Amino acid sequence: MDTTTLTSVIDGKAVRGTDYLSRNPAEPADVVATVQLGGAADLVHAAEVARAAQTEWAAVPAPVRGRVIANLGRLVEANQETLARLVTREIGKPYAEALGEVQEIVDTCDFFLGEGRRLYGQTVPSEMPDKQLFTFRAPVGVAVVITAGNFPVAVPSWYLVPALLCGNAVVWKPAEYAAASAAAFAELAWRAGVPAGVLGLVLADGPSTFDGLSTALARRLVDKVGFTGSSAVGERIGELCGRHLQSPCLELGGKNPMVVTEDADLDLAVEGALFSGFGSAGQRCTSLGTVIVHEDVRAEFTRRFDAAVRAAVVGEPDGPVLYGPLLDQKFADSYESTLDWIQPHHTVLGSTGIGRISADNPREGFHGNAGTGLYYHPVVVDGVRPTDRIFLEETFGPIVGITGYREFAEAVELANAPGYGLSCSIYTTDPAKAFRFRQGIGAGMVSVNNSTSGAEAHLPFGGNGRSGNGSRQSGIWVLDQFTRWQSMNWDFSGRLQKAQMDVTTVQPELGYRLPEHWAGR
Repeated sequence: MDTTTLTSVIDGKAVRGTDYLSRNPAEPADVVATVQLGGAADLVHAAEVARAAQTEWAAVPAPVRGRVIANLGRLVEANQETLARLVTREIGKPYAEALGEVQEIVDTCDFFLGEGRRLYGQTVPSEMPDKQLFTFRAPVGVAVVITAGNFPVAVPSWYLVPALLCGNAVVWKPAEYAAASAAAFAELAWRAGVPAGVLGLVLADGPSTFDGLSTALARRLVDKVGFTGSSAVGERIGELCGRHLQSPCLELGGKNPMVVTEDADLDLAVEGALFSGFGSAGQRCTSLGTVIVHEDVRAEFTRRFDAAVRAAVVGEPDGPVLYGPLLDQKFADSYESTLDWIQPHHTVLGSTGIGRISADNPREGFHGNAGTGLYYHPVVVDGVRPTDRIFLEETFGPIVGITGYREFAEAVELANAPGYGLSCSIYTTDPAKAFRFRQGIGAGMVSVNNSTSGAEAHLPFGGNGRSGNGSRQSGIWVLDQFTRWQSMNWDFSGRLQKAQMDVTTVQPELGYRLPEHWAGR
C-alpha cells in the first residue's frame, strides 16, 4: 500500500480524484498523505460493485466468514504498533490512546469471530398440526458506512466487522482527514480474506458523499446506511433514508452530563471528569459536557478539578500527555467559535490561558514544542446556566462546564435538558441515587463512579434524542442492524390449513366453581 498517495479503491482498483492533503495536526507542515477525493459517481459505482458481489459473499457459510473476521483480528494485532503510530500522526491522538483504539478492533474481531456460528434463528411451534415455523437471520444486502475521524479505525470496525460477518457487502466512506488510517485498516481487511468487491473504500468530501448516497438509494443499490458524525448531518441522512423507507444506524453527537452527589468520592469524580472531559482533547462523542454538582460540595469539587486540569500535561502526542492537538484545522476553527460562547457571568479556570497554545499564549507544563500545532488550552467554565449555549450544545473540544443543584430531581432534569442522550455518569456512594438516576436519565449509556467515556466490544453502544435514533452498535445488539428477520412456515399436512381459521379449539367450563364446603364453609 502506498501511504503517500491514496485513492478510492473499488473492486480492488484505484480510482483517481482531486488532491486533498491529510496533515499531521501536531505539525501541519507534515503531509501524511495526498488523498485523491472522488465524487458522487464513485460512491454509486462502489454500491453497484457491492451489489454484484454481495450474493456470492452471503453464500459463504457464516462460520467461514467468522474465520475471515478472526484473520482480520490477528492481522490487526500483528500490526498494532504501526497502525497506532499512523493514527497518532494523522489525527494527533496520544499514542497510548491510539494503541487502545487499535486494541478495540482486536476485541471486536475476537467477539464476532464466533458469531458466525451463532447467527441463530428459532424453530417455533405452530397452532396447527403437521406444520413447522422457522425464523432466520438474513443479511440486509449492501451497507454504506460513513464514519468520522476522531476514532478512525475503532468505530469503523463496529460497523464493518458485524456487517461483513452477517454476509453484507460494504461501501466505506471515512473522514478525508483520516484517510491514511482508514486505508491501512481496509488493506488489512482485504489481506484477511474479504473480497475486493465486498468492501469498497470511497474517499470523498461530505457534499459528494451525500449526493452519491441520494442517487444510490434512489436506484435501490443500498439497503442500510451507517453514520457516525454530527447531529446536524445525521438529521439530513436520517431524512434522506426515510424517503426511501430505510432505517439508518445513526451514532451522533453528545452533551454528556456528569452528576456529582453530596456523598461522592470527590477525588474519584475529579479523575473521571478529567479523563472524560479532556481526553482526546474533548473530541469524543462521549466527552463530558457539563458537571452537575451538589451545592454542598460544589466549591470543593471545583477547586480540586481546577487544580487537576492545571496540572494535566498537554502536548506532543507521542509523549505522556492527557491530550494532543485538535484533529484538523476545520475543528480548530469551529472550537474557536465555541470559545465565544463564554459569557461575563462565567468564571474561567483550568489553565494559564485560553485559546490556541503558542509562544505568546503558553500553557504551563506543555510537553514538547507547540510550534504550529493545533494545540488548545483546556478550559473549565464555572457558573454555567441552563439557558447558556455552552450548556445546551456540543462543544467538541477541551472545554467543560460546571453548574450546581440542590434536589436530586433537579440534577436529573438538568442532565436531560440539552436533549442529547448518548452517555452520562453519576458519582455517588448511595446505590439508591445510582438507580434513581438510571431510571430518570434519557441516555443510552450510564456509568456509575466512572467517566462518561469508554466502550467495550460486547456492550451496546448508542444514543437517543439528538444523539441518535435508538440504534445500537457493538455486542449482539448490532446484529439487528445488519440482518433482517425472515420467517418461514412449512406445512406437511398435505392440505391447505388456514391460520386463525382451521385451528382446533378446546372448550373450557369457565363457569365452574369449587364447592364451598371444600373450604370448610
